[in-house]
Amino acid sequence: MQAAREYVRALSSPDDTEPLPASTNSGLLQRMTNTACATYESALLEYDEIPPTSEPVCILGNEYSAIYDLDDIRKVFYSKMWMTYRKGFPSIGGIGPTTDTGWGCMLRCGQMLLAQTLVHRHLGRGWQHNPKLLDPTYLKILQLFQDKKSSTYSIHQIAQMGVTEGKPVGSWFGPNTVAQVLRKLAPYDQWTDLQIHIAMDNSIIISDIRELCSMVSSLSPERDSGFRESVSGASSTSVRYRGPQAASLLTNIGGASSAKNAVQSEECESERRDDRVNVTAAAASSSWKPLLLVVPLRLGLTEINPCYVRSVKECLRLKQTVGIVGGKPNHAYYFIGYVGNQLLFFDPHTTQQVVDLDNEDAGGSIDESSYHCPFIYRMNIEDLDPSIAVGFFFESEPDFDDWCQQVQERLVDPEKRAIFELAYERPAHWVDKAAAHSDTYSDYAVVHADDRVYDSEEEFELL
Repeated sequence: MQAAREYVRALSSPDDTEPLPASTNSGLLQRMTNTACATYESALLEYDEIPPTSEPVCILGNEYSAIYDLDDIRKVFYSKMWMTYRKGFPSIGGIGPTTDTGWGCMLRCGQMLLAQTLVHRHLGRGWQHNPKLLDPTYLKILQLFQDKKSSTYSIHQIAQMGVTEGKPVGSWFGPNTVAQVLRKLAPYDQWTDLQIHIAMDNSIIISDIRELCSMVSSLSPERDSGFRESVSGASSTSVRYRGPQAASLLTNIGGASSAKNAVQSEECESERRDDRVNVTAAAASSSWKPLLLVVPLRLGLTEINPCYVRSVKECLRLKQTVGIVGGKPNHAYYFIGYVGNQLLFFDPHTTQQVVDLDNEDAGGSIDESSYHCPFIYRMNIEDLDPSIAVGFFFESEPDFDDWCQQVQERLVDPEKRAIFELAYERPAHWVDKAAAHSDTYSDYAVVHADDRVYDSEEEFELL
């Protein structure tokens, strides 16, 4: 880990000509140093590796030992896609900025959360990156996020679509804003065919999600009726499911079995792919469209309320989680796990030179090493800004049913103040669903290389 500290110190140094000590002369760090420029927004972060502790290390629904599984933890972290500030990309809108340094950190965190979702969708939850043998599907996912106007989830598309949310190009986004923008861009990614639903007012409406995913409920009329009555019998339809009857109903919905931990050897590769194909086929047969559920939350006024700390951890323990976007004031991070009271995350505040992922270099390879982080960040959960957005991915209907049951048992029943609510139908006082989703996707268009929409706001509907 000393090499990682020297690497970070080199990025922070005002003299970018100062060579790294010999101790950092590893292939990975050397390649990253060649592409990274000496710009780093310093913050009070932990660069040390995870301390030896008997407490489990939880990363996106999987648990590891800090003592015995440290190498596995490193592999898991290195396999995640690390989106950072970039410089030298084509100007946004033709006359806009050529770097997102200083304003694009939340946009990059949104990219990381969505990239993890796409990895789950196309490669499976247990996938791990092998830098010596690039998976073509992995590379195709990464190309969706490269800094080109033609890439669906590029900084160009996100920044310009942000104008529809009242955010001029170059503005800092909040967690909800970046989620709304990604929702508008997702329909243009026909390869992934992903639905994105944003649950507002701390409430998840189950019937809305089932309808969005174009799925006929698998509940029998009797069970469906009883399920609705258990909710409508209360004072409001926006209530938490509590008590033995509700727990029994949720248990009967069914659920998918837990995903296995990360694959550790090449011999398991074919089996892992077969499992992924089977899951995808099962999802198709039930007419369920894969869903990314984003839940924006406000967990306090100026700092996180301690009563929500346990629930934040539980969100990261659910197997369907794809992480949390949030951070500290003026510093957005992407959180994927925790150990004790410390959150584990990726920090986008390193400026690197733009990389072309469409063309091979002279050696016939594509250098994507700068999209992977060689060290692990940690911060105390009490320092978390109260404004966050939690992401969950559901590949299939049983996956969603299992999540509902787990949320009920682990996030709703044990808490006097649940981090969010589950309800079967929309409360009567809420705005009509059709009006809430009246923004049809025909109002938006992916910006292609020859388009210039940065010059005028007239082509956007400001919300």
